[in-house]
Amino acid sequence: MTTRSLAVVSAGLREPSSTRMLADRLAQATAEALRERGDEAVVEVVELRVLGHDLVNNLISGFPAGELKGAVEAVSGADGLIAVTPVFQASYSGLFKTFFDVLDKDAIEDTPTLLGATGGTPRHSLAIDFAMRPLFAYLRAATQPTVVYAATEDWGSGELADRIGKAGRELAGTITGRVPAAKPDPFDEPVPFESLLFKE
Repeated sequence: MTTRSLAVVSAGLREPSSTRMLADRLAQATAEALRERGDEAVVEVVELRVLGHDLVNNLISGFPAGELKGAVEAVSGADGLIAVTPVFQASYSGLFKTFFDVLDKDAIEDTPTLLGATGGTPRHSLAIDFAMRPLFAYLRAATQPTVVYAATEDWGSGELADRIGKAGRELAGTITGRVPAAKPDPFDEPVPFESLLFKE
């Protein structure tokens, strides 16, 4: 049995927090998928809400101190990363961005990473693709194809649970190097060129 380290970054500001709730469920799904593959997950949660002062001090001094140092080391050395933020102004929160600003530029290079976000309305779901993906592409993380957005109305729905399970299995597969074959998507079928021509 191989032990895999899983770092979970939650940028929720309240307690309890829907952002933390989503992060925990994604971590649980990933840990279960790893167990099914014969591995054990050691999960370390980084709650950014309690690191706010240390993050500001780090921006000024350039050195992580206190609990922030441990959080940076946990994320930098993890076999897999789950990063979840609330959506503010159609993007990730400032606290979320600040944490990833203080990481070394190579800290999460090639790290299998699952992205998640929460918001009050489904209209902000594209913030993951338009804001979070570019950030993690810059950091050269290995972001997973399935992301999870949870609006207020999604909690308790079977669709959200299914997506969480799928995302956890994908992340576990990437961590272990055994990604399950994706089911064919009918929308991925090639379109014959002739069908794109204008016909009178």
